Amino acid sequence: MPKPFYELLEVAADASSDEIKRAFRREIAKYHPDKVQHLGKEFQEIAANKAAELTRAYKTLTDPAARAEYDADGAPSSTETARTRAASPPPPSSDTAVQPSRPAAPPPPEPPPPSGASVFQQDRAGANDLVQRATVMRFRSALTGEFQSWEEFSLAGFQVSCIPKATFWSLRLPPRVLGRFVPQVDGPAVTETWDMALRLPKDSQRDTCLIFLMGPAIAPAGELAAALKESMRKPSKTKLVMVPVNTRTWNAHVPNDAPPLVKALITRLKTM
Repeated sequence: MPKPFYELLEVAADASSDEIKRAFRREIAKYHPDKVQHLGKEFQEIAANKAAELTRAYKTLTDPAARAEYDADGAPSSTETARTRAASPPPPSSDTAVQPSRPAAPPPPEPPPPSGASVFQQDRAGANDLVQRATVMRFRSALTGEFQSWEEFSLAGFQVSCIPKATFWSLRLPPRVLGRFVPQVDGPAVTETWDMALRLPKDSQRDTCLIFLMGPAIAPAGELAAALKESMRKPSKTKLVMVPVNTRTWNAHVPNDAPPLVKALITRLKTM
């Protein structure tokens, strides 16, 4: 069911026309074609549909007649919006002056328009959300293609945590696999992700865990190698193998000691 227009634009039911215009510019920028062109077709369609919904909401709520008709049709943005509208007195007619029984409280000051920096941050956050969703979906599909069946557990900081089920033709259990999306795969992200993985409970049947650190921007190999070298000095209950991945090209920095499974998963990610 599509979101009501006020919820879609994240504005109150009594928002001014200027507030609606600013909200529309903020939200529509997140789904610009330039920001989703490198994602899969499915997510490009999601972005296009979202942009169409936002445009429809904007055109309706900035046209006084269309907005009045929309409000009259009983399409509140939420239960709270419905209560707010019900509690609000009707607007005075053009020929009747309504005197309040007591002075009305001054309206809250309107927030200043966002600066160039904050607009950029909002746009980047929206684009990162789409990229993250596409990345996680693709990574899950690669895991399913490789293992057919796997279970998931919870580990803070990771969007995907996979325990592959045993296959009848192999006596050795596949390693656990963790997937984390970050906007920038760099030294600090490597260190932070490694520290998160150190909280992984020990599994006596699986002595290795693969960590795929994925993002649309990636630091030089030297920076990543230095961060990995420093992280590997920390004691761990499980052997950790980290694989930095560029989600724009699906190229990866594969460690020399990585098991063949790493290359198999990277190949699947590239060809999906």
